[in-house]
Amino acid sequence: MKKINISFFLFIITALFLSSCVKDLDVEPIDPNVSTANNVFDSPEAYKQALAKIYASYAVSGQTGGGGGNGDIRGIDENFGNYLRQLWGLQELPTDEAIIAWDDATIKNFHWHTWASNDVFIAALYSRIFYSISVANEFIRNTANETGDIAVMNADARFLRAFSYYHAIDMFGNVPFVTEADKPGAFSPTQISRADLFKYIEEELIDLDSKLGAPRFEYGRADQAAGWMLLAKLYMNAEVYTGTAKYAEAITQLNKVIAAGYSIDPTYQNVFRADNNNSPEMIFPICFDGTNTQQYGGMTFILHASNGGGMPLNGIDGGWGGIRAIKDFAENHFGVLESDFSSSEPEYTTIADKRGMFYFNPDEWVWDIANVGTFTQGVGVTKFKNISADGSPAPNAHPTFASTDFPVFRLADAYLMYAEAFVRGGGGDEATALGYINSLRQRAYGDNSGDITAGELTLDFLLSERARELYWEAQRRTDLIRFGKFTGGDYVWEWKGNVQAGTSTESHMDLYPIPSNDLNANPNLKQNTGYTN
Repeated sequence: MKKINISFFLFIITALFLSSCVKDLDVEPIDPNVSTANNVFDSPEAYKQALAKIYASYAVSGQTGGGGGNGDIRGIDENFGNYLRQLWGLQELPTDEAIIAWDDATIKNFHWHTWASNDVFIAALYSRIFYSISVANEFIRNTANETGDIAVMNADARFLRAFSYYHAIDMFGNVPFVTEADKPGAFSPTQISRADLFKYIEEELIDLDSKLGAPRFEYGRADQAAGWMLLAKLYMNAEVYTGTAKYAEAITQLNKVIAAGYSIDPTYQNVFRADNNNSPEMIFPICFDGTNTQQYGGMTFILHASNGGGMPLNGIDGGWGGIRAIKDFAENHFGVLESDFSSSEPEYTTIADKRGMFYFNPDEWVWDIANVGTFTQGVGVTKFKNISADGSPAPNAHPTFASTDFPVFRLADAYLMYAEAFVRGGGGDEATALGYINSLRQRAYGDNSGDITAGELTLDFLLSERARELYWEAQRRTDLIRFGKFTGGDYVWEWKGNVQAGTSTESHMDLYPIPSNDLNANPNLKQNTGYTN
């Protein structure tokens, strides 16, 4: 549950975009309901409310909450146009971890790898990314010369801008580039190269090292550990983004994260429940609260869309029958077979690796997906739950809206990245890397029966282990690309390439296209290779 106040949904950000024009004329609006920088940033509390709007841009997608209209972006339903919902979809649906049953617009194209530059969902995430960057830029511009707590908030905003630019470099490559130095108004941003954007994000995060709050200074806010994790993520993917590996640099940042006082949660499931703000391994979440962050995207989407076909409700008021896993995920990564489930135990609670949280009732579900549009063909996933660790209702429980926070960065991922960077030649220590992996597996198995040896610590093992530990946490597409397994034919899964058995797809789809509507509006932009405008 969120502890930072993000209920400031009536913040009029459009007025702030125009604030430089107002200040140039040195006047104030007659209407007291019109917000400008002068009357929004009028107290320390107001600064924090404005900062909360930036954080809220990842969790909700409108000015009023509840999906009730006045959305931040246009061209898509407000509840579809949610940052986390679209990030999750574009990171998970094209992979071996998830598939969706719905017929909304082009949504099935993601698992099939058949998307194009006019895709509405790609355009939605692209717009969300640059909306959050714009909101952050305005806050940064208005807090540039502040000190004390407000200076720390300025660092928060700069981190969040870097966080969104990380999604831009990862998904779109060469993108339009704007900072607080670009004054509000109508202009066509220039396109920055992927390599130059990498350098910008890197320099921003290095500069923020001494400016962000200390690790765990306030739950839900970006702190130094979040900065180190984001920089480590950037370095782990540097070879993809720039052609130059930086695994040694990643280990340097990961050592700082691991030494920052976090610990592995003794119970894996508790990291994904409604009171996961209490988890000792949570480094940076996107926060949700059933009362204050009411939105049909975000965690409300993940929880409801993954439920149906007789699955336990786990704190929600009904399933939407949308997203589930495919047999390849359960079989290849967890060794789970159709015969392991029964109508009397559809959740297979005796699975050795307790990270595998599945649902399959053989009386009602079908293991092989012949029809992608039938939710009960495939394997249900029960990883996220809208109940507390002790089984009680969620904090600030609501019958529809979720209170479960989404884990963006957590310590287990730092352990996995350290081990991978070591195997890739980034330095570090073999015994340390092996110890980190086995600590995660001991939590999963409840004992040391799942431990591996040094000889088993390979890249193939780590890609599969990342699936076991981090599935449905919006990591998989990036991981598969880094390991060279996303496109092409070396690794296929059910319905990849729009063939039931799976088939090879084109390598240019390692990047999403720049949306055609932005290309048409901005003459400075060029399309990514392999796509037409």
